[in-house]
Amino acid sequence: MARYANVPQTNAKVKKPKIFVLDTNIILHDYRAIRKFQDNDVFIPVAVIEELDKFKKGNDALSFNARGFMRDLDKLTEGKLFGKYGIPIGKNCGCIKIEPNHPFPPELADLFRDDTQDHRILATAIWVRDNYPDRFVALVTKDINLRIKAKASGMEAQDYLTDRVDENRVENTRKEVQYLDKVPDEVIQTLNYGQDNSIGWESVTGREPAANALFVLNGELAARYDADRKVISLVRSRQAYGIRPRNLEQKMALDACLNPKIPLVSLTGGAGTGKTLIALAAALEQERDFDQIILSRPAVTLGNQDIGFLPGDQKSKMSPFLQPLMDNLNVIKAQFRPSSKEALHLEAMVREDKLLITPLAYIRGRSLGKVFFIIDEAQNLTPHEIKTIITRAGEGTKIVFTGDIFQIDQPYLDQWSNGLTHLGEKMAGEKLFEHVFLRKGERSELSELASKLL
Repeated sequence: MARYANVPQTNAKVKKPKIFVLDTNIILHDYRAIRKFQDNDVFIPVAVIEELDKFKKGNDALSFNARGFMRDLDKLTEGKLFGKYGIPIGKNCGCIKIEPNHPFPPELADLFRDDTQDHRILATAIWVRDNYPDRFVALVTKDINLRIKAKASGMEAQDYLTDRVDENRVENTRKEVQYLDKVPDEVIQTLNYGQDNSIGWESVTGREPAANALFVLNGELAARYDADRKVISLVRSRQAYGIRPRNLEQKMALDACLNPKIPLVSLTGGAGTGKTLIALAAALEQERDFDQIILSRPAVTLGNQDIGFLPGDQKSKMSPFLQPLMDNLNVIKAQFRPSSKEALHLEAMVREDKLLITPLAYIRGRSLGKVFFIIDEAQNLTPHEIKTIITRAGEGTKIVFTGDIFQIDQPYLDQWSNGLTHLGEKMAGEKLFEHVFLRKGERSELSELASKLL
């Protein structure tokens, strides 16, 4: 059964539909959210409609979701009035009702003095609760502060749980590499020196692994399960454009990025683990197989400032966001002499846009055919944005998402609901997908020490 919010259990034989009052950020996160509450009713405060109006123009995901919701709502209400009970949303769904703004009840009038949209939404939710005493009513919002304010005023408040991944599943994504000790010497010998460096999975584990499952055998040998051949294969030591893996997890990550049979890869881990560098090196190593290499990342600003606040032209505005990607490119260039053919080839690729570094917002609407596409900081994307990117992949395209799900800069995403976590949970076990969690920092000894102790 799909989840939408935490609902207390009741022993009543006849259960009336529950009422969920949605905050603006739920719709901006998932414009089809009103269809995710099963047969329960959804109330939308007028303050939410007012806020959505501010997002109707623009090319980013928030604007797309705002427009998508308003079009859907307009279609539902064509030739109809909301009335007392709202309008049916559709089959197996409840009703939707736009609720006018209401003031706080007298006993709460002095609790929140500022007249803000959040407070209007909360006041309306409290009014709905008080006027439907025989039904369960909850405010659903991804805004932690608003949830705390709601609870302080005695109002039930919930996060949006439909695309939230279970906490134990998030932990499992950090343990996907299986460490097997006491593997027989003859198995190790076959993997190391056998004709095709592979062995039947029965010789290694008692149960058939999921596709592209990763193993570390006896603490020193990296291996991957090939579901097509039903064998566990050795992950060989390889280098890509001068970059060599420094640990077993980096070796497995590079192998995934170089494997033409795996068009979708997810690399997660903390700062300095080499995620983006490995993906870029693998892309450059295979550049003859692709028409273009694209490095991109969402332009997440601090303090909610748009890039329009930054001085200069478009290139100058985007430079701070793209500099980390340029840093990785410079690390690779530093492996070669400035006059070497490899360094000159890199400069030519950048000059001719064969290697393109661009903000994610600027590729919206493109069809990505025969492209090696690297999306950095993917933990700041919603599940819908991740899906949008993947569904644009054409023939011959490879997509690598990199990020750290514990370093999220978007206010309404967390380690359970961001797109990168959602991707790993939904795609796990698919032959076309591989995920590697890199745990050891390789940037420097100082960086590793700071990650552990600070």
